[in-house]
Amino acid sequence: MVFQDPYSSLDPRQTVRSSLNEVLALHFSISRDERSIRISELLSQVGLDPSHATVHPRSLSGGQRQRIAIARALAAEPRLLILDEAVSALDVSVQAQILNLLADLREQIDITYLFISHDLAVVQQVSDTTVVMSAGRIVESGHTDQVLSDPQQPYTKSLMSAVPRVGWKPQRRGRPNPPVP
Repeated sequence: MVFQDPYSSLDPRQTVRSSLNEVLALHFSISRDERSIRISELLSQVGLDPSHATVHPRSLSGGQRQRIAIARALAAEPRLLILDEAVSALDVSVQAQILNLLADLREQIDITYLFISHDLAVVQQVSDTTVVMSAGRIVESGHTDQVLSDPQQPYTKSLMSAVPRVGWKPQRRGRPNPPVP
């Protein structure tokens, strides 16, 4: 699992190496040298230099921390990776980098993502299938392009109407937004 906040999802007292080593030691019976090699591979796989293994999370940017969180989740070699708002705490340029990384990983390894997000632009970029939930219940599901381009349920329609579009301006007090052409 990869959590929303890369600042609090990593133990600040552990080095990156220690964090990754812990997962490897728990899931695999491999030697210390093999774990060290695997840690370097994991860091490279998420676009970080193996020298990052010696640092603590406080020395890393938000994007680097999220890459470490992804590497830690991948260390167990899961078939399913749950990403809970995994890019929402990052600025837009870093979000794009992480989303590109996730797309690259999906091509490189046999993995499925369960991507939880309220950001429909992100959902459209990373998902083949979308499930819309309200109050813990599924209200609509289907191919992402179909659900987002032609929503059938009122809740999905309201989500789509809340997405800013070209020409949209924030509403001023007492004045409605101008219609979007």
